[in-house]
Amino acid sequence: MAFVKPAYSKGQINRAGDQLASLEPDFGLEYFDAIEVLANWRGAHAYPINTFQSTLRSRLKAIDPEALVAQRLKRTPSIIAKLRRFEGMELARMQDIGGLRVVVADMSKLRNLVAVYQNSRFSHKQQPAKDYISSPKPDGYRSVHLIYRYSNDRAKEYNGLSVELQIRTKLQHAWATGVETMGTFLGQALKSGQGEVEWMDFFQTSSAAFAIMEKTAPVPGFERNTRMEIYEEIYRLEQRLNVLNKLRGFAIAADRIKTETGAGSYHLIVLNSQDKSVTLRPFATTRLDEANKEYAAIEEQAKKGAPLEAVLVSAGPIDALRKAYPNYFLDTEAFIAHIQRIINAYLKTKREPEPL
Repeated sequence: MAFVKPAYSKGQINRAGDQLASLEPDFGLEYFDAIEVLANWRGAHAYPINTFQSTLRSRLKAIDPEALVAQRLKRTPSIIAKLRRFEGMELARMQDIGGLRVVVADMSKLRNLVAVYQNSRFSHKQQPAKDYISSPKPDGYRSVHLIYRYSNDRAKEYNGLSVELQIRTKLQHAWATGVETMGTFLGQALKSGQGEVEWMDFFQTSSAAFAIMEKTAPVPGFERNTRMEIYEEIYRLEQRLNVLNKLRGFAIAADRIKTETGAGSYHLIVLNSQDKSVTLRPFATTRLDEANKEYAAIEEQAKKGAPLEAVLVSAGPIDALRKAYPNYFLDTEAFIAHIQRIINAYLKTKREPEPL
């Protein structure tokens, strides 16, 4: 396998990052030049990732042989969005362009794997770890990120490139998959902390419940809430947003988008909550106006009381989601099952008679 080698200086890479953060994709010469620099810089991270993956799989044999390991290069739109979101962000110093995602069974195995890495003698230079389990993000994201600067005398051209190990439990991965899936279909950047308040609240509260299950630090804002108070809020939000039916319907629709043979850059997905059905219509880009009119018509029916919910999605985000979660493409079954158990536990307490 021929690996890409860095072809530009750090100054050229940072200038390209500055251009991509400020330029609209107008397909001008400057934009394409910057994209070329980014493509080379991103591709060069494949070699360090490959090295780390070999070591990781070896260490997992003694800790969790069934762990999921997926390597990835950060998608170009995500890199550009991050450059725009964080003022002063330098492309050459971005730490998560190349990384490995590890999903282990539980917190015991996660802590074991983290300890192995942190206590090992490594030629690569370890950067400060980001423990989002001991200190969860405000949106509910929980995981441990170990970051290294690559150092190898036999491949000096790659020295200094960052590799990020993102380590999660199955429960944390189920939550992240739910966020990613729902954000894709709703057209909201929930993963980046952007979206409608109630959807953000639902996933934040769900993460708070999962943190209690794993006996880890509480999600910010839930330090004083009891388990049942959190469960009650999940029940209230799920009833209002119809989360579980949406996720089940989206999974069916996504599978059909993945396997259908008809052409269509856009898909109008209609969920019928009464008969639990999903209908899907593909539209070519040239028929986008027609798709929007049909979308509006269905929304009008919903306003009049029809048990319908519609969403118009581009096929592009579905493909991107498949790449981000190659082994768990739209597999929200685990997340759905955990939320259903929470709801059942809450409803059980409501049915039990009050003590005299």
